[in-house]
Amino acid sequence: MPEHDLIIAADFGTSGVKVGAVDGDLHLVADATETYPLNLPGPSMAEQTPEDWWSALARGIGRLQGTIPDLSERAGAIVFCAQMCGLVCADARGAAMRPALVWLDKRSAPLMQRVLGGFPKVSGYGIGALARWLPLANGAPSHNGMDPIGKMLWVKENEPEVFANANYLLDVKDWLLHRATGEFTTTSDSANLTWLMDTRRGREGWSDALTHRVGIPQEKLPKIVDGGAVVGGLTDAAAAQLGLKRDIPVLGGGGDVSATAIGSGAVGDGELHICMSTSSWVAGFFDRRVLSVANSYATITSSIGHRPLLIATQESAGAALSWLAEGFDPRQRDAEEGLEDFYGEFGAPQPDDPYFVPWLAGERVPVDEEKLRGAFVGLALRHGLDAVKRSVIEGVAFNTRWAFEKVLRERGVRQSGPVPLVGGAAANPHLAQMLSDTLNRPIHVGNTRMSGVIGAAAMASPTLGWAESVWDAAAALGNSASAVFEPNDQNVALTEERYNKLNRMRRDLIRMYKRA
Repeated sequence: MPEHDLIIAADFGTSGVKVGAVDGDLHLVADATETYPLNLPGPSMAEQTPEDWWSALARGIGRLQGTIPDLSERAGAIVFCAQMCGLVCADARGAAMRPALVWLDKRSAPLMQRVLGGFPKVSGYGIGALARWLPLANGAPSHNGMDPIGKMLWVKENEPEVFANANYLLDVKDWLLHRATGEFTTTSDSANLTWLMDTRRGREGWSDALTHRVGIPQEKLPKIVDGGAVVGGLTDAAAAQLGLKRDIPVLGGGGDVSATAIGSGAVGDGELHICMSTSSWVAGFFDRRVLSVANSYATITSSIGHRPLLIATQESAGAALSWLAEGFDPRQRDAEEGLEDFYGEFGAPQPDDPYFVPWLAGERVPVDEEKLRGAFVGLALRHGLDAVKRSVIEGVAFNTRWAFEKVLRERGVRQSGPVPLVGGAAANPHLAQMLSDTLNRPIHVGNTRMSGVIGAAAMASPTLGWAESVWDAAAALGNSASAVFEPNDQNVALTEERYNKLNRMRRDLIRMYKRA
């Protein structure tokens, strides 16, 4: 085998890391998944131990070497993508000073509501806050406390010694890159979601005005690099721990959203894709910044060339499927995200099936509200487990349409044609068919669980001379689909009727939860 004909790409999610060896055609030669714990120490709290991420990576690469004994000689580059909106407070050596606050952690919600408040208000934001953030960052921090800025301010207020002694405030991928290379860096997608970055074209970088406004010292923020750039070589220590050669180039990579967008193959301006994982999102690249304050979504600067990437994120998708499956069968806790066995057969949809809203962890788009919670509406004695399964599948699809139809109103969005579907939960054929029926669009299922790995590898492909650009590499991924789901005319009519009824109920549920 020739040297340097493989890229090692790793996608660090909420529950584990997926590691793949990818060849020049962006095909997976081998892959492995290793898990790590998620700690929920209190209400609205979610933490992980950074060393667990690194240990899982080492185990995953070790498993790849069981399939590819000469992996160390063949690996020409390493690239990571990872869950976003996390916070690692690191000292000068990169050691984590406390457990990482991951994206699910929303303990800073009350604090952020104070920071973003003021009178008069628009969509819950003080006019002064919007006037400062919108022109520079093309958006503003969420009220729900999920964004890194909220986590930073919470540590500053509640653990002042940790904040004062932290040399760097890092996202998940940033800490991993330091562990691999010794360099402290971030990419523009993670930087954007701190809401401390100026994203105006030609001015991309940390904003003096925004960092000063909230009191975050800019020297604690890492250097912003392009996701396709080589950050450094693998250090001696990292190489020994991973069983690889030192100095293998390690690239900047990106957040999971950037990598998955590239891995979907939908990289033309205005092309949308859907990712269904623990959470979900509707996303697509644009030729300009896009912002919808009313619907709580915007473009961020993706990790490659600052290209605008619209993200409309929803909190629970695969998580809702898992919640039901594990509640009835604890063995499902070890099942894949698609949970195809549990949701194998549950009968045809019925007009009087109960309705379900999957707001199990609040919601972001198109309503940014931490108080929202999941609900079944219309449960009756005649409804058994099959009806509840149908309700949960339908509820996740309807919730996705709720965001999708808002994004469709943006100028330049492609209004017809197939929609690529990726992410672990996309492996569930019932969910894919329900999405096709409720969106009335063909759904093309791509590489479900490994789309982030493939997208990350595409970021590195120009480094090895495999493609002229990341976009050329990614465009080729859109030419194939492992499964295609076409709208069923009969089901389209039924889902349209039920979706419209749920729309009316949804407004009442939102008002009820906001009053609670």
